[in-house]
Amino acid sequence: MLTICMIAVVASAQKYQVVGVERTRLTVDAAYDTCKDNATACFLVPYMNVIDSIMSPVVGRLECAAEIDRPESRMSNLMADIMLWSGSLCGEKIDVGVYNYGGVRSPMVAGDVTYGDVLAVAPFENKICFLSLTGEALTELFSQMAFTGGECVSKGVNLVFTKDGKLKSAKLNGKDIKPKKKYRIATNDFLAQGNDKMLAFKKKTDFVIYDDKDYNAREVIVKYFKYMKERGIKVNPQVEGRVVVE
Repeated sequence: MLTICMIAVVASAQKYQVVGVERTRLTVDAAYDTCKDNATACFLVPYMNVIDSIMSPVVGRLECAAEIDRPESRMSNLMADIMLWSGSLCGEKIDVGVYNYGGVRSPMVAGDVTYGDVLAVAPFENKICFLSLTGEALTELFSQMAFTGGECVSKGVNLVFTKDGKLKSAKLNGKDIKPKKKYRIATNDFLAQGNDKMLAFKKKTDFVIYDDKDYNAREVIVKYFKYMKERGIKVNPQVEGRVVVE
């Protein structure tokens, strides 16, 4: 998939201003290959066989297409719920799973999920990690999410944002967040450093990271799909009103 971005710029007295951005995605396939180079194609065959053997195995199944959209989407809910689930791999009792929209690099289609599909979603080397935030810092984190227009949050989180990017209310499992209470968060190490404008993560305590390739975010996603498949549990993420803009 190739993303094409068109940016409109106006110039006035040596000053430039962006007035619009449009993008679209084109599937780059055989339709664009009108002059095939047979020698190159033959050269690539053994490499393609190796890549296909890695990318093609089915790790699970998705019951519905999962799109990426703010302030909430099926894909954002799925990713955050996988973070929440990841605590069970490490004996952690997690209150909130968080992932960033910028780290979700591809939507997913309904049907069988291959390792290649997971790699398209999470191509980075980010590791899952666990940390604690006070309720005050967690509310600050949710306020920062309001500013960005929403991030991926797990089930049980209910956020209301204003149209001008302010946090109106935040609840966890139907209850108000207690300022002094410690909440356990599962996320990735990129966010845990306070990146993607989620600076509240810098106030973390009790930080735990598993610096092992088996705990790379994409490997955890694979583990999740395999776990669900083995137990016959359908993966069917829905938009549930976790994040609402009023």
